[in-house]
Amino acid sequence: MTSFFLFLSKVFKWSFGFFDTFGNVLNWVLFIVCCALFTYWCYVLVKTLGNNKDKDYYSPTEGKFPYYDPNIYKKEG
Repeated sequence: MTSFFLFLSKVFKWSFGFFDTFGNVLNWVLFIVCCALFTYWCYVLVKTLGNNKDKDYYSPTEGKFPYYDPNIYKKEG
């Protein structure tokens, strides 16, 4: 029975090492993805909206989804 618990102990030690390594790899992957998104966000802000180009920006959804739609929020009665 002792050998079983020693084996179980080795399995637990291996699983904690695996989860530690997996967490480290996942952390780096998420960090790289977030860096890429941040770089893209900066690119959009500087390239497409920089130098007062935001006045010429056309939003394809502007006016189509209003915050307050009187057709939906009309009083009954």
